[in-house]
Amino acid sequence: MPFDNAFASEIWSAKYRFAPHGGGGDASVEETWARVAEAVSRAEAPERREAFRAAALDALTDFRFLPAGRILAGAGTGRAVTLFNCFVMGEIPDDLSGIFEHLREAAVTLQQGGGVGMDFSSIRPTGALVRGVGADASGPLSFMDVWDSMCRTILSAGQRRGAMMGCLRIDHPDIEAFIDAKREPGRLRNFNLSVLVTDAFMEALAADADWPLVFDGEVFRVVRAAELWGRLMQATYDAAEPGVIFIDRVNENNNLAYCERILASNPCGEQMLPAYGACLLGSINLARLVDQPFSPAATLDEARLADLTRVAVRFLDNVIDISRFPLEAQDVEARMKRRIGIGVTGLADALVFCGARYGGDEAVALTRRWLAIIKQESYRASADLAAEKGAFPLYDPQILDAPNLAVLDDETRARIAAQGLRNGCLTSIAPTGTISLVAGNVSSGVEPVFAYAYTRKVRQPDGGAREEAVEDYALAVWRTLYGDAPPPAAVFVSAQDLTPIDHLRMQAAAQGFVDSSISKTVNCPEDIDFADFADVYVQGYEMGCKGLTTYRPNAVTGSVLSVTPSKNPAAPAPPAEAKLLPRPEALGGATYKLKWPESAHAVYVTINDTEGSDGRRPFEIFINSKNMEHYAWTLGLTRMISAVFRRGGDVSFVAEELKAVFDPRGGGWVDGHYVPSLLAAIGAVIERHLEHSHAPAPAAVAHEPKPGFGKAACPRCGAFEMVRKEGCDTCFSCGYSKCA
Repeated sequence: MPFDNAFASEIWSAKYRFAPHGGGGDASVEETWARVAEAVSRAEAPERREAFRAAALDALTDFRFLPAGRILAGAGTGRAVTLFNCFVMGEIPDDLSGIFEHLREAAVTLQQGGGVGMDFSSIRPTGALVRGVGADASGPLSFMDVWDSMCRTILSAGQRRGAMMGCLRIDHPDIEAFIDAKREPGRLRNFNLSVLVTDAFMEALAADADWPLVFDGEVFRVVRAAELWGRLMQATYDAAEPGVIFIDRVNENNNLAYCERILASNPCGEQMLPAYGACLLGSINLARLVDQPFSPAATLDEARLADLTRVAVRFLDNVIDISRFPLEAQDVEARMKRRIGIGVTGLADALVFCGARYGGDEAVALTRRWLAIIKQESYRASADLAAEKGAFPLYDPQILDAPNLAVLDDETRARIAAQGLRNGCLTSIAPTGTISLVAGNVSSGVEPVFAYAYTRKVRQPDGGAREEAVEDYALAVWRTLYGDAPPPAAVFVSAQDLTPIDHLRMQAAAQGFVDSSISKTVNCPEDIDFADFADVYVQGYEMGCKGLTTYRPNAVTGSVLSVTPSKNPAAPAPPAEAKLLPRPEALGGATYKLKWPESAHAVYVTINDTEGSDGRRPFEIFINSKNMEHYAWTLGLTRMISAVFRRGGDVSFVAEELKAVFDPRGGGWVDGHYVPSLLAAIGAVIERHLEHSHAPAPAAVAHEPKPGFGKAACPRCGAFEMVRKEGCDTCFSCGYSKCA
């Protein structure tokens, strides 16, 4: 059986199967593997082509090597698509024509399916003089708004959600506005945000010193480093953004520091790249390489791991030669440095098989051992490829002085010195997202297991649904071997069982053997103390991490909200008459303007009142907007609410019910308060109107997270099975993922 469960088969069919119009394409996942293996072998000399096709097919079989989604979906299809997942765009010039040329380049890249990262630090701050026109600059965030609108437009014309990373340096004069940007309703919703933090800032923070905000050599303001850090941490604590990239460490540890400067990160944070740099990704599935799982003799087959690594290097190197690129500059950059990113998935499951608790000493030691093999073998394979096909064009022997190469043994270093390297950078740990689900629901990347077993609902043709059990790969193997016997709790730990330091230890252990970076999320409990939360970032810096992303479940980041009724709810007074009251010829009232995220036009809520013996009370409601997307449901809503109003009695429950509605796509900030949906915002308007009338004021409603570890509703299927991992959101129910 190629698939371990029906869920995996469904995801393969929906995302990676080649199914052209008119029939044909992939009839099975084996045919997908064959298509991809054939495509990558075309980059070989004719006499080597068949041998490598067989080696590539063997690596793909049984999901031992998982190339990134763009490769699986596009290689060998003949489609005009790029096989690279993500790009960092060029350095944005500080002039209007240059800015909009870079906007065009980003649009073209997004259109062809590539995610993009940009550093906006090169744009002058708000209020700075624009010489020649006598105007004040609008600042980088105003142009980020333009990028955001562009991405939304590209998304509306296509099927794949656009992925963008926006970065700004910690010393830019607009950094405070950047940190707070996503507190504004609807702003920058198509961006992930990261602050580029320098070593100098971390030193100022440790010394409780002042910190200058500078652009083009001019100091605009001076702030306390601790206050700026606190502001950044508070935003991240509240809304999981911005993330942090330790940009000096990234550049100092870059293999290619002699010929490039890292600007920013791709959207998921595992690839720090220079101008027009691209990431080409593939992951070795460690969970498939453990022999005798759960036994005292359980061990990972290190010889097989070494073989897979060598095949993976040649595989990804060939993809460079068969891929298209959205821009010529990206093509040139990729071929001049031949950067690839070999990573892993299934790490947590492999540790479970070997009896090692995620985050513990043994797990850290095994992680280092396995990644050291990948590091060593990838460099040996690249050196051998250089002897056969030539080193990457910008190769220089000084690459051996790069800190990343210090862990290589003498034999490998000697081989590089003699033969050069085919690839400028070789290792990176990417988010595997839906790819890990296709491979039998193995644990994703270097993340812990998020749920060992859960139930998903599968829609049926008749509109109904059936329930289907889904198990993590490690648990499925346990049940195959031991039936219903309870698995050992000491090693079957999930994200809910771990502390932030467990996550940091694993990320730091992996980083020592990774050229680029690691897509990983440090999950924190909702009730973590703010000071402890802020210390996670300082600890990560001290432990050698290149960047950090955290996730703390709350209303902003997507915890599910429910209404907790009061213990003794007051019974509403029955209406005097169980029929609709007639409408007077003229009514007075009020109209409220409501600006909502994702809506280009305001929503206007009109509530008209009538006078009765019990005072003034609402009689009818109208909701209007130029945005016709809302028309059908707002019309139905106004008719229903107006009918309730006209029946009389206590209508405060209407506001309560609307305020409890949670939008799975995310809410927004209104007047400095987070509101979980447009309907909730309308409910708040009704509540405010009632407070100014003689109608009974609505009772306070308490909102509490439902049980679960920060699961939010999926925007595709609506199930509350979304989890944040590797900087991406993945749905356990339907397989939806933002960035896989």
